[in-house]
Amino acid sequence: MLTTLQTAYTDTRADDLAWALGREPLPALAVLDLELGGAAVQLRLLGASHQVLVEEERGGPCSETVACMPGSSTPLPLGVAKRVGGWEYEFAAQVETHPREAFAERTQELLALVADHPHGIAGTFPGSPLAFTALLAQHREGRLRWRTWHTYPQEGRLVATRTQVAVARPPVAGPGPRDGAVAFPA
Repeated sequence: MLTTLQTAYTDTRADDLAWALGREPLPALAVLDLELGGAAVQLRLLGASHQVLVEEERGGPCSETVACMPGSSTPLPLGVAKRVGGWEYEFAAQVETHPREAFAERTQELLALVADHPHGIAGTFPGSPLAFTALLAQHREGRLRWRTWHTYPQEGRLVATRTQVAVARPPVAGPGPRDGAVAFPA
């Protein structure tokens, strides 16, 4: 799904992106609701980038926000792996810098990839066709995965993120001491 976001493109920078887990839903300019692998997934385009909301019976809720958030003190990390509620969460980010012509080619490739995909949403900003935010989600091998792209044409920079979540497995209980065996404290 390709849409034009009804907001002005403000001169933000890739370095202004911040990352947060567990935020409540923020006002969205466009939303794509999906059912993937038994989970409700909502891809949200914000005026300042993206938010993904996931809800699944065993894992519970999970919320990822990558956006220019005033007052946020958590910059965009290169990588995170942690347990979030009932989820195992992994995140990675990469910043690409391209010369103007290569930047235009790369952005057009990405928009073509996401625009017609049934699990993708991209929003362009009026007046700046190379400025967009795009999200693409899938369920594979028991994991929900999504990729995002945020472009900053004035800098020739593209921020790409990859996230995967899976319902956390409960700890495996090992065998207890056998009859007559002595258990030593860890």
